[in-house]
Amino acid sequence: MVPHISTVITWILFLALFFMAFFWLRRAYKIFIKHDYSEVALKGGEPPADPEKWSTATGLVNLVTGMLALIAIIGVLIGYFHYETWTTIAGTTIWLKIFADFIVSRQAHPYTFGRKKSKEGSAE
Repeated sequence: MVPHISTVITWILFLALFFMAFFWLRRAYKIFIKHDYSEVALKGGEPPADPEKWSTATGLVNLVTGMLALIAIIGVLIGYFHYETWTTIAGTTIWLKIFADFIVSRQAHPYTFGRKKSKEGSAE
């Protein structure tokens, strides 16, 4: 018997929640407890000029989304959430994380209009 594709996708989403919750909560731990700002508000892999300024926003985004993913996992495991409920929580949490990280990283790396100033000593 071959499983239906929607069943496979549902299992992938549920199992992915474990990894997402782990990574997001670990990131919040690194920011708030260990004061490691290496992954704060990255844009193109580069941190902002003052990552400590943006650490609270990034840490809160990771903490809230990690906790929401953990709530969805626990709700499924104890049988409290129905399918529609936990998938709604999971999907909304993933999109919240994507949009919130994008907003924080763009605020931390403001766009400058006009010509870029050349660095001193550079050959033109």
